[in-house]
Amino acid sequence: MLRFFTRKILIFVFSLFFVTSLTFFLMKSIPGDPFLQEKFIPKEILDSLRAHYGLDQPLLIQYGKYMKGIVTWNLGPSFVYEGRTVNEIIGEGFPVSALLGLEALFLSLFFGILFGSIAAMKKGSKTDHFFSIFALIGISVPSFLLATLLQYLFALKLGLFPIARWGTFLHTVLPAFALAAMPTAFIAKLVRVNLIEVLQQDYIKMAYAKGLSSVQIVMRHALRNAMLPVLAYLGPLMAQILTGSFVVEKIFGIPGLGQWLILSISNRDYTLILGLTIFFSFLLMSIIFAIDLVYEWVDPRIRLNHSSKSRIGE
Repeated sequence: MLRFFTRKILIFVFSLFFVTSLTFFLMKSIPGDPFLQEKFIPKEILDSLRAHYGLDQPLLIQYGKYMKGIVTWNLGPSFVYEGRTVNEIIGEGFPVSALLGLEALFLSLFFGILFGSIAAMKKGSKTDHFFSIFALIGISVPSFLLATLLQYLFALKLGLFPIARWGTFLHTVLPAFALAAMPTAFIAKLVRVNLIEVLQQDYIKMAYAKGLSSVQIVMRHALRNAMLPVLAYLGPLMAQILTGSFVVEKIFGIPGLGQWLILSISNRDYTLILGLTIFFSFLLMSIIFAIDLVYEWVDPRIRLNHSSKSRIGE
């Protein structure tokens, strides 16, 4: 376990270092800078601005200073939004994105497991076919198209929810469902396929022989084993929710980190782009790291595999 934990930590640190370095040098290779968007600025003022933000220094010196700032979690000032730092923008936008992401995650897991379980228990029936068609549509329709359709139907036509902006719980419903649709469909397919396989095992047949109902068997015995692939999917699921939120937040006018990232790219705000990219990378890698630990704890076969390898190495 200690060896596994140490290896994961080293991979985490190296991956974050690689993403940070690659993003920094890619940003520096793009021509232009945020100050060139302003028209009719004299060359002397542009030079003064670049000197103020350290853009006139050699590239390696800029890289060293930026890496030092990351270690101290000082991501620097925004080039476009005067008087604001990247840390402040992240602190302002992250709670919004986190709330939306957690709501979408809850919806994905709840409805995905529910629909997948029902489809598995009703294998071959009309209910199973209905959920299969639903899953196919959910996987095929992109989040930005679904977000637009939800706005048109439930906000403009029916008037049940606000069309955009952020404030109350009702403002979160449509964007959360837009983000959750594709993961819900994928989880439902995973649960259905794996639950059908688990329900054919001998211990499940024994449970039926004891007189337990289908719901009791699924809830008490079968669902836990069928959930292992879903647990492994949580890492890519969080990546889908994070990347999908960029466009969804823009469509619904939500002041989260996704909208800030889109604005920073269009404004060539280097420090904000770098800071948000690093923060998203750190967040996603932390989630994957935690899921790996939980997966090893849940599945005893992984622990036995690591223990056998350790004994062989010794």
